[in-house]
Amino acid sequence: MTPFVIETTEIYYFVFGVLTLLGGLVAFWKTKSIQSLALGLVCGLTLVAAGFLVHYGESHVEYLTPGLILGLLATAGLSGQYIPKVMVNRAPLDVIAMAILSGIGMVLTLIAFAKK
Repeated sequence: MTPFVIETTEIYYFVFGVLTLLGGLVAFWKTKSIQSLALGLVCGLTLVAAGFLVHYGESHVEYLTPGLILGLLATAGLSGQYIPKVMVNRAPLDVIAMAILSGIGMVLTLIAFAKK
C-alpha cells in the first residue's frame, strides 16, 4: 500500500465532498431546485463517508476497499451527470469544474486501487 496515494485520495474525497455539498446548497438557493439539493447532499455525504473509510483503512485494511468503492461510485455518478453536459453544449463554469473534479476523482481512485 502506498501511503501517499491513499492519503491524497482521502483528502480529495473530503475536499470534493464538501465542495459538492456546498454546490448543491448554492444551486438550491439560486434556483430552488430540489434535484440539485438532493444530488449535492447525497453525493457530498457519500464522498465524505468514503474519505472517512479510506482514512480508517490506513490502519484497518478492511475499511480501505469499501471506502474506495464508495468513492468510485460517487465520482462515477457525478462524472455521468456532468461530463455529457460539457461534451454536448456550452456549459457554465460550475458544470465544467464538476466534470473535471469528478474525472480527477475517478482517476485517483483507480490509481489507489492499483497501488493498494
